[in-house]
Parts: sequence; structure tokens; C-alpha cells
Amino acid sequence: MTPMTHMRVQKLTTRGEVAITYEGVLAERLADGVRLEARWERPALALGYTTFETGDRFTEWYFTDRWYNIFEIHAADGALKGWYCNVAEPAIIGEDVIACRDLLLDLWVAPDGQMLTLDEDEFAAESTLDAATRAAARAALGELRALVARRVPPFDALPPLTG
Repeated sequence: MTPMTHMRVQKLTTRGEVAITYEGVLAERLADGVRLEARWERPALALGYTTFETGDRFTEWYFTDRWYNIFEIHAADGALKGWYCNVAEPAIIGEDVIACRDLLLDLWVAPDGQMLTLDEDEFAAESTLDAATRAAARAALGELRALVARRVPPFDALPPLTG
């Protein structure tokens, strides 16, 4: 049996400073990134559209060639809560550390496929982002929406589109 590889995740601010650090377990190395398993170990965080609760299970995808990362979130009892997608610069992935500069825009995808774009005001007001970074961030948000609409993994657990 192979020992678990723990990885430290560093979420960076738009200025490149460490905002949050936590640990996950490496589940898979991908050609263009990694998949981690992590638990929400902080107190409950009510966000309005969902609540992250102590013990929630996060499956997290980080990519070296995409301007986003994706978290699939399940309650401690296994029920799917949804997907939280961070628009971010491509991740820097080392042997045991992942660093990712968050670009403020986020997309929440509910288990029924409803999408909610988050933090657009913060993104618009952020002075550290240049025009090229803003364009890449907006393109990444569009790409995420398209992945959801096409039910591409990890969004293939969504119900089929009706129409």
C-alpha cells in the first residue's frame, strides 16, 4: 500500500501574498495538474447559496494550463452540495505544495445545474489586475460555464439539460 502524499495548498491574493494555507491528500497527478482530497476543518461558513460545514469533503482540481480550479463539495454524509470554481492563474504545482493566485471571480454550480457568478464587484474594483489578466479571467469564467453546460467532468453528475 502506498503512503498518502499530503500537499499544502496556498491560496494567494491578487498581490501574490499567501491568504489561506491548508492541507489535502494527493489523489491523482494529471498531465496538466493534480486532483486532491481535502476536508473543511474550519467552523461553518454560511455563504447564502450554501454552507461549508466542518467535515465537508472537497475534491479539488488544480491545473497548470487553465485559469481556474474546481472544488466538488460533498457533505459529511456524502450528499453533493455543488461545485465551487475559483477563477485563478494557472497553478504552480510542486512535489508537496500548490500555489495559486486567486483572481476574485468565482462560479458556484448547484447540484441542479443552476450557476451563480460571485464577486464581480470585487473583481471590477481590484486595482492590481492588468487588462490581459482581466481578459484571461473573463475567458476562464466563460470556459467554466461551457463545461457545466456540456456536463463535462466533473460536472457530469449534473442532471441532463432539458430543453
